[in-house]
Amino acid sequence: MRNIFKNENEVEASGKNILKESGIYIHIPFCDHKCIYCDFYSIITSDNIPNYLTALKKEISHFATLYLSERKYSTIYFGGGTPSLMEANYLSEIIEHIKKNYDVADDAEITMETNPGTINKEKFREFKSIGINRISIGVQSFDENELKFLTRIHNKDEAIKTVNTAYDSGFENISIDLIFNLPQQTKKILKSNLEIATALPITHISAYSLILERGTILNKMVLDGKVKLQDEDFDAELYAIAIEHFKKNNFIQYEVSNFCKPGFECRHNNLYWRYKDYLSFGTSAHSFVNNRRWWNITSLKLYITSIEEKGNAVLNFEDLSEQQNLEEYVMLALRSKGLDLNEFEKLFGNSWIQKNNQLFDELLKEKFLFKEKNILILSEKGFALADEIVRKLL
Repeated sequence: MRNIFKNENEVEASGKNILKESGIYIHIPFCDHKCIYCDFYSIITSDNIPNYLTALKKEISHFATLYLSERKYSTIYFGGGTPSLMEANYLSEIIEHIKKNYDVADDAEITMETNPGTINKEKFREFKSIGINRISIGVQSFDENELKFLTRIHNKDEAIKTVNTAYDSGFENISIDLIFNLPQQTKKILKSNLEIATALPITHISAYSLILERGTILNKMVLDGKVKLQDEDFDAELYAIAIEHFKKNNFIQYEVSNFCKPGFECRHNNLYWRYKDYLSFGTSAHSFVNNRRWWNITSLKLYITSIEEKGNAVLNFEDLSEQQNLEEYVMLALRSKGLDLNEFEKLFGNSWIQKNNQLFDELLKEKFLFKEKNILILSEKGFALADEIVRKLL
């Protein structure tokens, strides 16, 4: 395999523009239960937890020699799995090791994912004391039947209690995940979920339509005819209900599936959507730096062995072509804050914009887009058809 790592000094010397603001993602694969819809790498075991920490720290040190110069790391995100199953000192060691090896902003956003029923007030306070300042809670639904269908281990009351406990523990930046368009979900159920959610002391909501992922139990259930999904038209109706409800409750839509109170956008996710660089560590983690994307080995044991032997666990990589960069940039921009035409022209020239001028005019006329300070932004109507609009443009 060719050398997977670029030297940043060489990149800078070549005249390419280095994106200075970057983020760090840490994958904690340990979980207490595998839900039927989940396709993230997770394992229901406590084996190798100490060895995994050792491997993570070694991987973090390894990449610091390659991707440190001219960078300020503004976010750290612990995803999983269920990171909150670890003890606070476990995550604290990782945070301190990152800060030792990288230039982390003083006001960095540090997020930890958790699930209802897996954490108490004392543990929330411990996580806050080590620097975690944002909590993302995997609620998914407040309906008991839907929770049972999703094989979640919590119930409605536990979900509500977890949010309130996080708030009472001093967290001011709390996000929850909700899934809509579940099989047999009605508009009434969705509205109830939304009303309960926005009555809680949260600042951010990620609301996703149910997506079938290959290899999941749910996907097999659908293929076997045991579960029937609802159609796309009903999905669009539910999405419109959600958008309207969030708007009435002072939640701003800043990405297709993400809504927040003013000032509480997820800074880490914004790095992805603004096409900034990010390093990711741990099993199955994906990184993107200097137009190169690479991904780690999935298996925990193979990951640890690879780190011990060579300092990294990279399975493969790809260098994005200019066309791939353009397409990803457009897709991410339109799904979030909008396509800044001035910035786009600096990066890619104006031929693609000229080629699509007629289509842009049509989308503006039909109010799928609006233009503000030379930025093309999807309207609420446009967000509902974001994927289709991006496909037409690309």
